[in-house]
Amino acid sequence: MNAVLAPAKRPVRPAREPSEWVVLDCNGRPTRIEHQWLRREDASAPLMVFLHEGLGSVSMWRDFPQALCEALQCRGLVYSRPGYGQSSPRAADEQWTADFMHRQAHALLPALLQALGVDTAREKPWLFGHSDGGSIALLHAAQFPDRVAGAVVLAPHILVEDVSIASITQARTAYETTALRQRLAAHHADVDSAFWGWNRIWLDPQFRSWNITAELPSITCPLLAVQGVNDEYGTLEQVRGIARAAAQCQLLELPDCGHSPHKDQRERLIQAVQEFFSPPPTR
Repeated sequence: MNAVLAPAKRPVRPAREPSEWVVLDCNGRPTRIEHQWLRREDASAPLMVFLHEGLGSVSMWRDFPQALCEALQCRGLVYSRPGYGQSSPRAADEQWTADFMHRQAHALLPALLQALGVDTAREKPWLFGHSDGGSIALLHAAQFPDRVAGAVVLAPHILVEDVSIASITQARTAYETTALRQRLAAHHADVDSAFWGWNRIWLDPQFRSWNITAELPSITCPLLAVQGVNDEYGTLEQVRGIARAAAQCQLLELPDCGHSPHKDQRERLIQAVQEFFSPPPTR
C-alpha cells in the first residue's frame, strides 16, 4: 500500500503584540511614541531594543522582532521614532539637521527607556538596529558604553557614500512616480512626514560630511555588524570600518543579500545572532 504524504506545514510565525504609546517632551513639544513590548511576561530575561531603518516603523519590522526574541528567549522593545509609524509626525515647519541621529541616540532613546521604566544602570539592554537605526545604536553605545550589554547592527551607516546618495535619489523619484508612497502609507500615519524627513536630510549637501568613525572606538560592548554583499545603500566599507575602529566587532557579510538582511537572509541572520547572543562556553 502506498503511503500518503501529508503536505508540509509552514512554520507558524508569532503574531505581533498590540502597540502602546508614551508621551515624551521633545524640544518642548509633547511627542507620542508608538512602541510594543515582546515577551514582557519574562521579566528576568534580557531586553533587546529594536531601532528601525530610515523609512521604518513598528509595523515595518513585521514579525521579525518577535521571531528573534523567541529564538533568543529574550524580551523585546520595538518603537517608532518621531515622524514614523503611529508616533507623532514632524511639525509642518520642522526640518531635520545633520545631527538627527545623534539626537535620537543621545537624547530620545535614553528618555524613552527612562519613561518606560528601564533602568539601564541596573539592566543593560541589547540594541538591534537596521540602517539609520544601526547608526543610532552605534552612537548610543559609544555615548553610554556602561549602559549597553551588546549591539547587533544591520547595514549601518558610518559615513555617506556616493552609492547611498544615488539610491536615496532614486527613492525620491520612486516616491513621486510609483506606488511606493501608497505602500509606505500602510505603515505610517503621516507618510509624507516619514519620507521627506528622511529623504531631504540625506540629500542635503551639508550631510555629505556626516561621519561617525571617530566615535566608534568608545564602544566597549560586544558588537556584531552585518551587511549584505549586494547592499544598494552602502558598500562593505561601512561594516569593515566599524571592525577597524572597534576591535571586538564581529563581521557577517552575507551573499545574495541586499540592504535588509532580516528579510533577505532571515534564518541565517537569526542563527548568527543566536551564536553571538549566547556563545558556547570556553573549554
